[in-house]
Amino acid sequence: MSEIAKNGSGVPARVKAELLDSFDEELELELEDSHLAGLFDDIAEHPEGSSLDRSLYFNELFRLQRELVKLQDWVVDQKLKVVVVFEGRDAAGKGGVIKRITQRLNPRVCRVAALPAPNDRQRTQWYFQRYVEHLPAAGEIVLFDRSWYNRAGVERVMGFCSEDEVEEFFRSVPEFEKMLIRSGIILIKYWFSITDDEQNLRFRMRINDPIKQWKLSPMDLESRRRWEAYTKAKEEMLERTHIPEARWWVVEADDKKKARLNCIQHLLSQIPYQEVVRAPVLLPDRVRNPNYARAPVPDDLHVPELY
Repeated sequence: MSEIAKNGSGVPARVKAELLDSFDEELELELEDSHLAGLFDDIAEHPEGSSLDRSLYFNELFRLQRELVKLQDWVVDQKLKVVVVFEGRDAAGKGGVIKRITQRLNPRVCRVAALPAPNDRQRTQWYFQRYVEHLPAAGEIVLFDRSWYNRAGVERVMGFCSEDEVEEFFRSVPEFEKMLIRSGIILIKYWFSITDDEQNLRFRMRINDPIKQWKLSPMDLESRRRWEAYTKAKEEMLERTHIPEARWWVVEADDKKKARLNCIQHLLSQIPYQEVVRAPVLLPDRVRNPNYARAPVPDDLHVPELY
């Protein structure tokens, strides 16, 4: 028998194990979501599951991720510059979609910009300056997990800026985005929308899950109390920053799985791309030197094998 043992299906066992391992990465994310369901006694009153068939979800997700790889190759080949803005309610699922987009892409091509609160120095800068530092060069995709729209949302609702600063933002942001587009950047903006009840459920689930409690900041908790203020701020933001050159797209996100697939499918539709023909990759033979000898690794350098 060959060096790689065969299983009953004729697929080399080690190859099959490697493929299964890559699928497990997505399954781990799904189990992380479903794990939360067991943390509630009254979860039956709020069924968190998707109406989407699981096999259909996974088949579509893997298909879309293959298309994302093609898009990535096209961006590199054509030296495109892509910015995708993800905004929305807290716990609306922005992070879950971003994970699925980046999961099988090259992090040197597609990266996430998730900026912390500005420091004292940044507060004295031009408002957009700290975001400009993260814009893509040719052949890059940048996903903004929240963005310059913080000014129209959390900063405004929480009183971290004045109404004069908000007005200046609304005057400036259309010109700022037009400037990005004139520079050759493809700009796509998503708003993730969930209902009051759905956000309440997701917050309660996070509170009861030690693995995800870190996701709940004091600002997140305060946003529950100020739901209506956020609604008013969101509505004005969408109205005043929805321009032909950089329009908003709203993702209905009460159903996480549907939101992920819908958003990824839509993203792919916004950038015309073709499959890039790659040169065949040939694995060279290893050079073997008769004098080669591998020195033993000292025992104290090994990570203990507990599993």
